[in-house]
Amino acid sequence: MARDLTQLELLTELEPVAEQNVNRHLSMAKEWHPHDYVPWDDGRNFAALGGVDWDPSQSKLGEVAKAAMITNLLTEDNLPSYHREIAENFSQDGAWGTWVGRWTAEENRHGIVMRDYLVVTRGVDPVALEEARMIHMTNGFASPAEADAGFLHSVAYVTFQELATRVSHRNTGKVCDDPIADRMLQRVAADENLHMIFYRNMCGAALDLAPDQALDAITLILENFQMPGAGMPNFRRNGVLMAKHGIYDLRQHLEEVVQPVLKKWKIFERDDFTARGEQTRERLGLFLDKLGQDVLKFEEQRDRMLAREAAKRERQLASSSAS
Repeated sequence: MARDLTQLELLTELEPVAEQNVNRHLSMAKEWHPHDYVPWDDGRNFAALGGVDWDPSQSKLGEVAKAAMITNLLTEDNLPSYHREIAENFSQDGAWGTWVGRWTAEENRHGIVMRDYLVVTRGVDPVALEEARMIHMTNGFASPAEADAGFLHSVAYVTFQELATRVSHRNTGKVCDDPIADRMLQRVAADENLHMIFYRNMCGAALDLAPDQALDAITLILENFQMPGAGMPNFRRNGVLMAKHGIYDLRQHLEEVVQPVLKKWKIFERDDFTARGEQTRERLGLFLDKLGQDVLKFEEQRDRMLAREAAKRERQLASSSAS
C-alpha cells in the first residue's frame, strides 16, 4: 500500500507546476483600478463632516441585492484569515510565495471597490456594515475540514470556493438593477475565475501525483463544504434570501460549481485509484446523489414559499383596491 506524501513532498513535487501556473496567471490577469468602478459624483458627506447620515430611503438597492452585496463584501473583508490559511498550507518560498502574495493583493481590490461603491451610493447602512465587519474579522475563518487542514484540503476547498464566489458575484450584479454595480461585479467575478483556474490546475496536478490522497481531500471538502462567510452576522438569513432568488442556491452549487470541476478532473473516468481510492470515489458518488435529491427538495420548498408570498401580495393588493 503506497504511503501518503508529506506536505513538504507535495509542495516540492508540485512547485514546477505552480511556477507554470503563476506565469500563466500573470499573463492573463488584467490590470484594473477600483476607483474606475465607483460613481464618485454620487458621494456626499456624512453627519460627522456636516452632511447627513444614512437613511434607508437613500438606497436604490432592493432587499435581495443588499443582502447579497453585504454577504459578498464581508466575505472579501476576511482576507487576512484566508491569507494566513493559504500561507500556512502552501509555502512562502519560490513560486508558492509569489502566488500567495499576488492572490492576496488581487483579492484585496475586491473589498476596496465594493465598499467604496456601497458607501458612495449609500446602498447599505455604513455603520451596520462596519459593525458586521468587526465581528466577522474578529471571528476569523476556519477551514471546513480544519482537523485535516493541509495543502490538499486547502487547494481543494479554494477551487470550489473561488468558483462559488464567482457565481455569487456575477448573479449579485444582475439583481442590483444598476449597470455600474453590474460592471463592477463582472470585473470581480473575472478575477475569481482566474483564481479558480490556478487552484483547479494545482489540485488536478495533485490528483496525478497522489490520486488516492487527493481524492480523500476533495471528498472531505465537498461533504463539509460551506461558504467562507458562514460565521458573519445574519449569514443564514442573507443566504436564504440569496438562495430563494437564484443568486446562489443548491442547484447552482451542484451544476455550476461541483460537477464542472469534477468533470475537469475526470474523477469518474480515472483508472489510477487503488482500492482505497475506489472506495472514496464510491462515497463521493453517493454524496453527489444525495446532493441531487437535496436540490429537488429545496426547490419544492422554495416554489411553495414563493407561491405563498405571491398569493399574499395579491390579497394585499385586492384589499387596498377595495378600500
